[in-house]
Amino acid sequence: MNGFALLMDVTARVLLGLYFLVPGLSKIPGFDAMVSYMTLHGVPFTVPLLVLTTALQIGGGLALIAGWQTRAVAFVLAGLTIMINVYMHDFWNVYEGVNQGHETQNFIKNLGIFAGLLLLAARGAPHLSLDARRAA
Repeated sequence: MNGFALLMDVTARVLLGLYFLVPGLSKIPGFDAMVSYMTLHGVPFTVPLLVLTTALQIGGGLALIAGWQTRAVAFVLAGLTIMINVYMHDFWNVYEGVNQGHETQNFIKNLGIFAGLLLLAARGAPHLSLDARRAA
């Protein structure tokens, strides 16, 4: 792999990791507000699912950044992303006007994140990663 491709590979993995790590960390101080927000969206088992989501976002984000168990972690985070889309960006429900447009945009953006995670699940992290180090 040439230097440019290697840089893009690592940059994409780190940015996808940050996409999960930062919101996961923000859920800790904002836990009660997030419980209320999830309840408003009809998420069942809100507290246990929020704890699980927070753990997956923080742990999964760090794992992607480090390139540890990349294929499995990317697959799990892809599933999480779809579940978040269905419950939290449900533009087809009660939204109108700007709110519907905002939720539609978030839904489509998350499909792009989902696609990137599927690529990582298929390819793994062959460069500058704990997976690559373990394989060597």
